Order: sequence, then structure tokens, then C-alpha cells
Amino acid sequence: MTTVIASPLPLPRFGDLLAAEWLKLRTLRSTYWALGLGALAVISFNANAARADYVDYPHYNAMMRAHFENTALFDAFTRGAAMILILTVASVGAITVVGEYSTGLIRTTFAAVPDRRALMSAKVSVVTAVMTGYGLVVAGASFAASQAILSGRHAGLSITHPGAWRVIVASALLAPVSALAGMALGALIRHSATTMVLTAGVLLLLPEFVTDRYHWTACVRNALPFNAWERLVQVNYGHVPSLLGSRYPTTVGGAWTVFAVWAAVAVVVTVVGVDRRDA
Repeated sequence: MTTVIASPLPLPRFGDLLAAEWLKLRTLRSTYWALGLGALAVISFNANAARADYVDYPHYNAMMRAHFENTALFDAFTRGAAMILILTVASVGAITVVGEYSTGLIRTTFAAVPDRRALMSAKVSVVTAVMTGYGLVVAGASFAASQAILSGRHAGLSITHPGAWRVIVASALLAPVSALAGMALGALIRHSATTMVLTAGVLLLLPEFVTDRYHWTACVRNALPFNAWERLVQVNYGHVPSLLGSRYPTTVGGAWTVFAVWAAVAVVVTVVGVDRRDA
């Protein structure tokens, strides 16, 4: 009698994991709805701000017109639009992790791919790439729409204007940073409703409630992604009357560092957190 020993199945390569995670994300119908409606809301919000300044421009005094380039850069990506963007991408990022836990699909996934770190690294890579592209499209379209409206008053800025690229890149990168933060919280909490509430609290409510009155509160405030984004889009910070410096200001380099640290920490928490805990 001959005993047949089945050979083990080959382990999936990282490219296979990337393809599988991309397939999961693009076949999730809620992703299209959330990102589509979010993009429409963000661009409409910014275009409406530009339209309001277009209407009010004839009533602005000489000083306001002299510094109107700052207003035009603000209209390219407003605070309200940034909040909508954060809420949209952070929710999608959280769903990519929490969704698999809530449906039980995560057990099947881990059975097929025992290397959890490779699996989560692939998921993080796909979400980062998609959200970076999404952020660039939304920020670029917002800049083009807002400046096209303002050009009717000969007040629109070109893409080569000093600070324009910084506004676009900072607004675009806010998307992957927020999405990764949502993924990290989803990996830790694993409950849809609680993850959404905590994500909104950390990324949207905390920046509004923490003031810069004391040095330590200013440090906390400056270390939040939303406040880092605000510093980056204030191109002429401290040089014009409408952009007065705070008591404990941060620097442009510090704001970029906040983006990088949040993204790096979120990736580590997502990959290691899922690897160390039971499904």
C-alpha cells in the first residue's frame, strides 16, 4: 500500500495579496458611494466658498484686495471641506478592517493567509495608494474649480503661484493620513459604531476643543492632523493681518512631520495590532 503525502500549497506572494486587497476594496459598493459623494461634497463646498467671494469681491476694501491671494488659497480647500474629507476617508479606512471582523470574513482570510503581517501590510498599502490618488484628484479639482470661479474677478491663482502646490499636496495627503488613522482605530476596536464615533472624536472634535492657551495644550493641538493641515495651507502665516500667529505656533516642517508620524504609527498599530490579537 502506497501512502500519498499531499504537498503543501504555496504561500501567496505579496503581489497576490495586493491584488486580493485591491479586489476586495473595489468590489465593495459602499466604497464607491462614500468616496463619490464625499468628493462631490468637498468640491462643491470649496466652489461655493469661491462663489461667495466672487459675489462679495466688489465690496472688499483696498487692504482685502491687496491680500486676496490668501483668500483665494483658502477657497481652494476650506476647513469645512477638509472635515468632510476626513470623515469620508477615515470611515472607508476603518471599514476595510472592521468590515471583515463584523462579517467573520477575517477568519477565512487568516486561514488562507496565515502571515497576518503580510496580509495587513498589503491592505495598508492598497488603502494608502487609493486614498493618495483620491486626495490628489479631489484637491486638484477643488483648486481648479475655485480659481476658475475667482478668475471672473481676475483674482484667481495659477498652479504656479507660490504656495499653491503646498495647499494641494497638504490637502491631498490629509486623505491617506486620515484613512490610516481610521484603519488603526478599527484594528484596535473592531466594532463599527464605536470605531466611527472615536474616529470622528479624535480627528474632528478634538482639534476644535483643544485650545492653544497653554503650552502643553498647544503641543497637543499642533500634533493633530487637522491642525497640521491648517498650518500647511496658511501659506503666509504670520505675515498678513488676517493670519495672526498663535501663542505657541508650529512650523511648516513640524506640520509635515505630524503627517508622517501619524501615518507611520497608524501603519504599525494596524499591522502589529492585528498580528498580536486573536481573530
